[in-house]
Amino acid sequence: MAPRNSQPMMGKLGKAPARVDRRTLNFAQYLHPTLPPAPTAKNWTDKVTDWQMLGNDKYGDCVEAAALHMEQSWSAYEGPQEFEPTDKEALDAYTALTGFQVGDPSTDRGTNMLDALNFWRTAGIGGNTVFAFAACEPGNLEHVRATVDLFGAAYIGLQLPYSAQGQTVWMVPPGGPVGPGQPNSWGGHCVPVIGYTPTQLICVTWGKLQPMTWQFFQTYCDEAYAVLSGQWADTNRADPDGFTLSQLREDLAAIPG
Repeated sequence: MAPRNSQPMMGKLGKAPARVDRRTLNFAQYLHPTLPPAPTAKNWTDKVTDWQMLGNDKYGDCVEAAALHMEQSWSAYEGPQEFEPTDKEALDAYTALTGFQVGDPSTDRGTNMLDALNFWRTAGIGGNTVFAFAACEPGNLEHVRATVDLFGAAYIGLQLPYSAQGQTVWMVPPGGPVGPGQPNSWGGHCVPVIGYTPTQLICVTWGKLQPMTWQFFQTYCDEAYAVLSGQWADTNRADPDGFTLSQLREDLAAIPG
């Protein structure tokens, strides 16, 4: 599964530091022993041929761009037609979430992923809403495999090291996560993971498919979420054995606003 157009490209970063909210549902709570192991490889990368920057070449709206890229991928697989997000939809969501204003660099401060998830569920991003989300353990390989396998994508936050700049494949540098390899020495970034192999994960960022090694993921991921799209999970596909969507819905409804 070699990513198309994988030449190095750098845009803006904009993931705010991870925030913990005790009300956030935990992905592991809804996994049961009956859940079969995720396959060793999964590919949801084939149907979208034109990923857009969505403003993330100029502004720190990676959190919003990642959400829209997930909607684009889900729609490409579940139809009836592919949703094609625009820069305006990404920047409108960035403004609604953070007060960002084009032309005022002081307002380009990035977005908290948890804030974006709650906004995505209630108000929608690009006219699309999701019905639930649950937090995975950061860097948990089985969680991200299961999330991508069952729900088409994993919404992850990375503390990117300076050493990732220009890498065709994001990897931990030979000297380890110190110096230019130190977590967050470049900054926080949000991407959707939409595929994986035994050796790497494939995410979407800055209008391209970007591979990263599993070691990179474990070293630099500081938050990850399973996001449940009504478009994806409410199709004719049966609920996955070993994952209790109905219980997640009930628990979500019980959370105070």
